[in-house]
Amino acid sequence: MRPSAFNLRALLLVVSVAAVGGFLFGYDTAVINGANQYFRKYFALNSAQEGFAGASAILGCIPGALAAGFVSDRFGRRKVLFLCAILYAVSAVLSAVPRTFGEFLVARFIGGLGIGASSMVCPVYVAEIAPKEWRGRLGSLFQLGIVLGIFLTLFINARIQTLGDEQWNTTTGWRWMLGAEVAPALVLLGLLFFASESPRWLLKAGRETEARRILTEVGGPDHAGREVAAVREALRHEEGRLRELFSPTYRRPLMIAVLLMAFSQFSGINAIMYYSTKILTTAGAGVKDAFTASAVIGLVNVIFTFVAISLVDRAGRRPLLLAGLSVQVVALALVGWMFHAGHQGLPLLLGIIGFIAAFAMALGPIPWILCSEIFPTKIRGRAMSVATFVIWTSCYLVAQTFPMLNDSREVGPAKTFWIYAAFSLVALVFVFGRVPETKGRSLEEIEASWREPLKDQR
Repeated sequence: MRPSAFNLRALLLVVSVAAVGGFLFGYDTAVINGANQYFRKYFALNSAQEGFAGASAILGCIPGALAAGFVSDRFGRRKVLFLCAILYAVSAVLSAVPRTFGEFLVARFIGGLGIGASSMVCPVYVAEIAPKEWRGRLGSLFQLGIVLGIFLTLFINARIQTLGDEQWNTTTGWRWMLGAEVAPALVLLGLLFFASESPRWLLKAGRETEARRILTEVGGPDHAGREVAAVREALRHEEGRLRELFSPTYRRPLMIAVLLMAFSQFSGINAIMYYSTKILTTAGAGVKDAFTASAVIGLVNVIFTFVAISLVDRAGRRPLLLAGLSVQVVALALVGWMFHAGHQGLPLLLGIIGFIAAFAMALGPIPWILCSEIFPTKIRGRAMSVATFVIWTSCYLVAQTFPMLNDSREVGPAKTFWIYAAFSLVALVFVFGRVPETKGRSLEEIEASWREPLKDQR
């Protein structure tokens, strides 16, 4: 079936849910950037406490991601997304009104539960409804939502920062930055009242009539018939138990999911997304210039995510990863060298932008797409829980350690970025040797391919 034959209106709501879920993910990720230098003063935090404040949401992401897979496999993807929207809204309100550092940490932890769960469920939700011809592009829209959330948050933070002086921002401004998240959380909640459940989950739950209706709305009765038959056949051969995830057949996709998620964080992306204003002020930029440069970084992130969307179903996942990681290695090494040599201003900003562009077109969206594609239906939720547990654990390590590494006399910013470059180089070698192409294949075809020799999967 040609992509033009699919019902765009039927897919629009699904895509909107995933995009807004990604937007909230991005907002919560980036809102700490800029706000951190003000609440650090308000709560009188040291470097370790600042790192803990930045990482506090991630501590919620870890159990949120772990629980979401099991809960979504049991109760459905849509119900878990309802819970995520509520958690985002509650966190936004509580983050805007804390009186103590402890209250602030609790509010961010609640938001982290929502981030962790939605980061697992949204890619799966899209992958299980999207036609294979569009799955890469539609899956990339979750990442587009993330980067739009990051960009607009950095812009909003920069705008709020100009509304008052240093004292106002220290007492009040950062509260507005954190509290504004309640608006998109309510939008997600509203969309979910009209969204459909995943048809593949419905088939697994024995609700074929509902699944067939949704698939018919997406691509017509012939498309529904083919999809139902393919999923039925795949389900006949699946045990659906967690232990199957660790069987010899799925050992390789599990390794791919775990390592790609870890590499995406150890490349240092969230050191920049959480702390770009700190990085740029360390390099000698003024506070206002650092806020503006952070917004530029967010804009580049958005632009190159569109590059990924346009290419992922044409060029493929693997070529984009190889190209993006190659640029990443060079850009991070140059940023480290510029810190080492004392270069500041535009050259340093361009080095950071080069890394962001490469990440946004490859290591940002593609691991999420691959992880939602490479596991069988009955254990896809559990497998994504393992993958998102890894990404948030890795993210926590980066967010917690960056302020200490950056401020350390023994390490400093130059060696920190060289460490990130080294991880990116290892990721490049891994993708070249172990990651197959999945474009243009149905989820059931990908599942069957793990029984084939490695050379047949390229």
